[in-house]
Amino acid sequence: MMSSEQQNNQLVVQNSGSLSFSSHLSKEDEEMSKSALSTFKAKEEEIERKKMEVRERVQIQLGRVEEETKRLATIREELEALVDPMRKEVAVVRKRIDSINKELKPLGHICQKKEKEYKDALEAFNDKNREKVQLISRLMELVSESERLRMKKLEELSKNIDSMQ
Repeated sequence: MMSSEQQNNQLVVQNSGSLSFSSHLSKEDEEMSKSALSTFKAKEEEIERKKMEVRERVQIQLGRVEEETKRLATIREELEALVDPMRKEVAVVRKRIDSINKELKPLGHICQKKEKEYKDALEAFNDKNREKVQLISRLMELVSESERLRMKKLEELSKNIDSMQ
């Protein structure tokens, strides 16, 4: 076994070795830190530059939007100020059209009623006309039959007269 003095010496050696190793790591760490820091600063600068570019583009767009808003406001004012020079005549004509529409409605009903009456009268007329044609045909038959019978009777009478002689 080791004595406690040897253990202490070994511990000191280990500590001094770790101390030198530790200081060696700290230089590497410091370089890595510097490198990381410079990379970080470069990224931050790039982010800031891009941020400024976006901010400038936003400002440009806002300027355009502002101009368009002003233009639209001007157009709206002109539109509202626009007065129809014929509005009084248009109003009079529209009122007259409405009045005529009110007059046309009952006239339309009258026309429909008269058309129905006309159709009914025409149908009755045609029915009577057909009946008249049938009666005329029947009259012609009766007259023909009557003439035939009278002629026959006349011939018989004439024969009777002739036979008396």
